Order: sequence, then structure tokens, then C-alpha cells
Amino acid sequence: MWGRRAGALLSVWEFRLAGVPGRRLRSCDAASLEGSGAPRCWRCGGAGGPGRGNGFFCQHCGALQPPDPTRDYFSLMDCNRSFSVDIGKLQHRYQQLQRLVHPDFFSQKSQTEKDFSEKHSTLVNDAYKTLQAPLSRGLYLLKLQGIEIRESTDYETDSQFLMEIMEINEKLAETQNEAAMEEIESTVRAKQKEFTDNVNSAFEQGDFEKAKEILTKMKYFSNLEEKIKLNKISL
Repeated sequence: MWGRRAGALLSVWEFRLAGVPGRRLRSCDAASLEGSGAPRCWRCGGAGGPGRGNGFFCQHCGALQPPDPTRDYFSLMDCNRSFSVDIGKLQHRYQQLQRLVHPDFFSQKSQTEKDFSEKHSTLVNDAYKTLQAPLSRGLYLLKLQGIEIRESTDYETDSQFLMEIMEINEKLAETQNEAAMEEIESTVRAKQKEFTDNVNSAFEQGDFEKAKEILTKMKYFSNLEEKIKLNKISL
């Protein structure tokens, strides 16, 4: 009887000790922490992952950490994962991050931090450029859903639309004056605005196939925009 009671009391005592603040971890507890997959600082080995400075720096020693490979552009730029993006807020976030991670601020740091700074800065640039433009933002949203538009998509596009593209291309080839070029550019710009509004609605409704169809057409008109820029230079 006494043996059973003593064993029970000992178990209660051990349980209470486990909850005492500042109690040193037993070897099995430490092993559990090591195997938990918690991120650790490359320089000081501190657990808990990045803390201050938008999550880029070690919360213990302040060293710049490597980019998080699981973080998407929307999270990085502090935006909701949506086609509708506040461009002003996006630009402010871009400037804020570049003031944190731009290589110019790490010229006196270790080579490791210099390398991480280059990677962070490149990633921030890519994220900003991708989310700033409607077409690349939409394509990125589709990519996050596992949907990509192949380069050759003529077979997925209706013949009437392709005829429209051909007609605009013919006009571009024949145009010899700036006024006519401005007229074509205005038409293309209006069409892109219409596509942008429609693809926004498709994403809001969760209709990714419809969004894919519209973004495919936007790619064609994006190519036309590039041709117009080149033609305007040569006029």
C-alpha cells in the first residue's frame, strides 16, 4: 500500500516540477526541441526563428537570416492573396523592405549576410514587379493554384479573338504616323482595362478557368503593347 502511495506522490511531484518556470530541460525534452523542426539562427543557433524587422533578422543576435522558401509574394509584400491590390500600399512596402535588406546596408557585414541580402533584395524586386502589373499578378495567382498558361495557347482561344489580334497587327504594320498609332494604342489600352475588370470578377468568384481564359487574351494584348512601344520609337 505504502509503495503505491509513494509512487503516486512521486508522479505528482514530477508533474509539478515540469511546470515550474525556468526549470532546466531534461535531456529528453531538449531532444524533443531539437527534432521539432523549429528554425534556428545560422550564426548564434538561437531557436524560435526570425523576430524583429519584418521577420528577416534573428531575434537573439540580430543577424540577417536566409529567405523563407515557403513564403509567397503576397505574404512577403503584406498583401491579401487577391487580384485586387492596393498599389500605393504595395509600393510603400517595397520601399520599406529595401531599406531593410538592400545590399548597400550590408557592405560591412559578414559574407553570409551579404549573400542573404542579395537574395532578399532580388526576391523583393521580383515580388514587387509581379504584383504591380495586372497580367503578371493574375498569372502568379493562377500559379499558386497549380494552374499555368502554356506559351502556345492558340487552340484554346476563339477564332474571332484571333482575327481581332490579326487585324490590329496588320494596322500596326501599315501605320506610318503618330496619330494613327495613338488611336491603336488607345484601343488596346481600353481592351486591357476591360480584361482587367473581368479577370478581377473571375478571381472574386473563384472561377479560375475563366480567369485563365481572360489572362490568355491579356497576354496577346500585352504583346501588342510591346509592339506599339517599339513602333512609336521608330516613327
